[in-house]
Amino acid sequence: MNQMRWTDNHCHLPDEADLAALVVKEAKELGVERLIDVGTSVEHSATCCGRAAEFDGVWATAGVHPHAAKDGIEGLENLLSLSKVVAVGECGLDYHYDNSPRDAQRQVFADQIQLAHEYQLPLVIHTREAWKDTFDILDAEGAPEHTIFHCFTGGPEEAKSSLQRGASLSFSGIVTFPNAPELREAAALTPADRYMVETDAPYLAPVPQRGKQNHPGWVTLVGAGVALARGVEVETVAVESWNNASKIYGFV
Repeated sequence: MNQMRWTDNHCHLPDEADLAALVVKEAKELGVERLIDVGTSVEHSATCCGRAAEFDGVWATAGVHPHAAKDGIEGLENLLSLSKVVAVGECGLDYHYDNSPRDAQRQVFADQIQLAHEYQLPLVIHTREAWKDTFDILDAEGAPEHTIFHCFTGGPEEAKSSLQRGASLSFSGIVTFPNAPELREAAALTPADRYMVETDAPYLAPVPQRGKQNHPGWVTLVGAGVALARGVEVETVAVESWNNASKIYGFV
């Protein structure tokens, strides 16, 4: 029996119901007792909410990813009062792919920050090659009490700027990649009460599973990578990340 308890605070479960059930079951067998299924569009968020209602140990977020910003957020607010919705997002800016115009990305990001304030929910941020604009919009709208930089990919300076705004950092399998020393520096300097772990499954499988389709159960490997970066035992990361997720998302 795995004695450590884990929260995968950011994953994307399969759309097919039987496969989603299997993924959740396998994760729980590895000690991953809580999974947050993250919405990326209004339609997808509604699907995540449905799965959360169906599966024990699964919660949902409702948000519009910058890739989908061109489609707007109409209907998103209808999901935010559902009982197992624990955050707004993922939302933010992605200047790497620019799948939506940047002005639309910025507006939709600002709109979702306002919704997080209105509904007193945590905010889950996706930012890629857009740190300055992300911080500028967050400053203009005011960072919600609980703000999470999901799949944090910055170095020490971006980490410090995020932490100064009261945000928490969520580390993914990238922390285990050999070519990510600055990310490990960021993990090392993050206070013990300001970080979480995630898989971002089915993407970004951690070493030694890199190159495979990721699974929420492998958040334990992410935790081991964070422990190595922080110079602590993996059990410490399990406890700290579990407690931080409890505080941020209101789990009891």
